[in-house]
Parts: sequence; C-alpha cells; structure tokens
Amino acid sequence: MATPDTASRRPDALTLEVVELIGSVVARYHEEYEEAAAGHALTGAQAKLLSLLSLEPLPMRKLAQRLKCEPSNVTGIVDRLESRGLVERRPDPADRRVKLAAATAEGRRVTRSLRESLRFAREPLAGLSEAERVALRDALRRMLG
Repeated sequence: MATPDTASRRPDALTLEVVELIGSVVARYHEEYEEAAAGHALTGAQAKLLSLLSLEPLPMRKLAQRLKCEPSNVTGIVDRLESRGLVERRPDPADRRVKLAAATAEGRRVTRSLRESLRFAREPLAGLSEAERVALRDALRRMLG
C-alpha cells in the first residue's frame, strides 16, 4: 500500500522507460495477434475464446469472466464459432443444466496454427540466451505477484 510519502513521488526515468517498453511490447503483441486471427477468418475475441476452449471446456459464465465481457457477448461468439465447426456445446457432466463450450478437433487445430503464426511472440525471445529468458520470466512473474 502506498503511503502519502511514496504516493507523491514521481517514478524515475528508468521506471518510466520500462513501463513504456512494456506497453509497446503488449501493443505489438495484440496487433500481431489480431492479424494472425484475421488470417484464420477470426476476430481477436473469437481467437481468444477459441484459445481458452482449446485448454479446457468452460461454461459460458466462466468464459465471460475470463474474457471480461458480458455473457450475451460470449453467446454470440460461441454461436459464430459453432457454425464454423470450431466449437461445440455439451452438457456439463457435473451439472446437466449447465452447457459447456468446448473446442472441436478442428478448433484445436486452428488454435495451434494461430499460435505458430505469432512470430513476434517467439522471434525476439529466441535472440535471448536461456539465462536471459529465465531472468525475464522470473521478473514478469514477480511483477504479476
């Protein structure tokens, strides 16, 4: 928690530069992600939802929470992906009143292809040594708590 003394201090130049660089990396990643999604005739939101479902089937409510959007939005996205054969709805074995959305085999294939096409996410990291990647990973983990 910031004290009045620490809250009034301005960040130093190095901190400001790091924050700006992180913002640039995130923006560039999102831009490439959107382009890769479009290459598969998907919107960014459709690609993110499909990626989540490739990990595990999820109820619509949980998808909405993870994507930070309204459940009605998720329903529309799932409908569009389902019409393309990338997602299916199935009953939850734990509660048959709940429907799970799940990636189909084709949906998982598209997700793999999408991930493989993200050069920006891989190529710069390949230029770092293993020790540098470990240090970067550990620093990012600390930042995320």
